[in-house]
Amino acid sequence: MKIHREGNGTILISFLIVLLINIPLFVRTPFLLWVEMIILVATLVCFIIVLRFFRFPSRVHTFDDNAIVSGADGVVVAIEEVDEDRFLFEKRIQISVFMSLHNVHINWFPVSGKVIKDDYYSGRYLLARNPKSSFLNEHTTVIIQPEGREPILVRQIAGFVARRIVCYATEGLDAKQSTQLGFIKFGSRVDILLPMNTEILVKINDKVRGGITRIAKFKD
Repeated sequence: MKIHREGNGTILISFLIVLLINIPLFVRTPFLLWVEMIILVATLVCFIIVLRFFRFPSRVHTFDDNAIVSGADGVVVAIEEVDEDRFLFEKRIQISVFMSLHNVHINWFPVSGKVIKDDYYSGRYLLARNPKSSFLNEHTTVIIQPEGREPILVRQIAGFVARRIVCYATEGLDAKQSTQLGFIKFGSRVDILLPMNTEILVKINDKVRGGITRIAKFKD
């Protein structure tokens, strides 16, 4: 199993914690053996969960100039019209994908194009399923300008547990659809704001895969 580079530090710290907890137990044997084994198994399970969280699966990505692909693995929790009054100043269709602790947490560019805006907002840590998290929580905003199309806005949102957003997008970058946009640690949400005339291909509670699932397509 390939591990994402964003997990290197966390995995190392987790491994050291497992050692620090278990080595003294078996060296000094202050408890009964069955107690020590329970602690060993529990800490190893936690370590495996952390390891699995940072997995980097091999997948065949979608490359389609007429489509918008999901920016994250997870479940579609919102499809709604919103007033984007901070950058685009117009109505948009917002598709929100919630990532649980069990999902791959790499984020992907939904379209190809020039990155014309990257912005970071330091905010709160509401539950990511809360609609207010889109603008109150800590988040990054990335706007991609596809050639001959209206711009697409992507928002990485920190959740109640997630406290670390990594964004690779910088202004002027030539982004390629289904390549890595960033990473969010330990569960959160990604919003994609689409033009009003976009044809939506998913519905609420659909499971989607980042860089693979077509969530919408442009209308010429």
